[in-house]
Amino acid sequence: MSHIAAITGTGVFTPESIITNAELVTAFNAYADKTNAQNADAIAAGDVAPIEHSSEEFIFKASGIQQRYVINKPGILDPDIMHPILHQRADGDPSVMAEMGVDAANKALAQAGKTAADVDAIICAASNLERAYPAVAIEIQELLGIQGFAFDMNVACSSATFGIQAAADMVRSGSIRSALVINPEICSAHLEWRDRDCHFIFGDVATATLIERAEDATGAYFEIKSTRCATVFSNNIRNNNGFLRRSRPDGVADRRDMQFMQNGRKVFKEVLPLVAKHIQSHIADDGVDRDDLKRLWLHQANKAMNDFIGKKVLGRSPEPGEQPNILQDYANTSSAGSIITFSKYSDDLAVGDYGLICSFGAGYSVGSVLVQRHA
Repeated sequence: MSHIAAITGTGVFTPESIITNAELVTAFNAYADKTNAQNADAIAAGDVAPIEHSSEEFIFKASGIQQRYVINKPGILDPDIMHPILHQRADGDPSVMAEMGVDAANKALAQAGKTAADVDAIICAASNLERAYPAVAIEIQELLGIQGFAFDMNVACSSATFGIQAAADMVRSGSIRSALVINPEICSAHLEWRDRDCHFIFGDVATATLIERAEDATGAYFEIKSTRCATVFSNNIRNNNGFLRRSRPDGVADRRDMQFMQNGRKVFKEVLPLVAKHIQSHIADDGVDRDDLKRLWLHQANKAMNDFIGKKVLGRSPEPGEQPNILQDYANTSSAGSIITFSKYSDDLAVGDYGLICSFGAGYSVGSVLVQRHA
C-alpha cells in the first residue's frame, strides 16, 4: 500500500552571534595589511601579489549578503586566527552539530504537534559533517530518545532536498511512518576567511524537517507531490580535506584546497541553466503549470543566481514574496538555506497552492521537492 508523504513541521536553530559585513571587512583588511607588510620585499620584487582590501559594497554587490550568524565570532574576526574556535569536547559530551540538530528537531516536532516517540528515523544531511563515525544522526537519535534508525548523508548544498526525497520514499513505501531530516551546517569551519573572493559567503545554522504520512498530520501540512534529484560531476566547487590527508607525504596541513574552493564564474554559467531546466521539467512532468507555482524556496547562495532562476522558471521577474530570500541575513548556509526560507515563508499559502523547494551546489547536485498546501 502506498502512502502520501507530507511535511508537517520545520525548525531552525540560529546561533546567537552575528557578523556584519562591516565587521568582516575590518578584520579582513587588517589581515591583508599585516600579510602585505610581512611580504613587503617579495611584493616589491613582483614575486608575490598584494592582498586587496575587501569592502561592504563589494560583498553586497557580489552576493546580496549583509550579515551572517556564526557559532564562534571572536576567532573569525581575529586577524591572527581567521577561523572559528570550537574547543574539543569529550567523547561522552554532545557534539556541536548534534546540539544544533536537536534544537532544530525539537522545534520541528513542536510545530507538528508530535514528540520523539512519533519518529521512526533520522537523516542527518549536511555538506560537512563533524566526523566520519559514529554517525552524527545516530547521536542525535540518542539525544532525542528516538527508536528506529539513523544515518548521515552528504550531497553538499543539496543534502536537505536529497534527504527529503529519501525520507519521503520510505514513508510512501510504508517502511516507516515518519522521519526527521536534519541539516546542521557549521559552514564557518570550512570557509577560508582569508580569501577575498569568498570570505563573506557562509554562515552557520541548523534546520529540521519532519516528514510523515499525511494521514498522521495533526494540523495543516504540505503534501510532497513529487521529488527529483540529479547530479553532474564537476570540480568547480571542491574541498579536498579528508582522512587520507596524512597519508600523502607531499601534502601540506594548511593547503588552500583543504577549505571551500570554487570557480565562481564557471559555477554561475553551468549551474543556472541546469537548475532552471531541472525545475521546468519537474513541474511539467507533474502537470503543474509555472503560473500555478505560488512560491519558490530556492537555495540561498547568491541573489543574482536566484533572480536568474526565478525569471527562467516563471517566465518573468518574480513578484515580491514569490521567491523570498534570507541570504541577506543568514548568508549561504549550504543545505539549510532553502529549508530556512520554506520555514519562514510558507504559512501564508492557501489550501491547494503549489510551491517548490530547490537546492543546488557542489557535485554538481540539484534537488527539488514539489509540495501542495493542505488544511
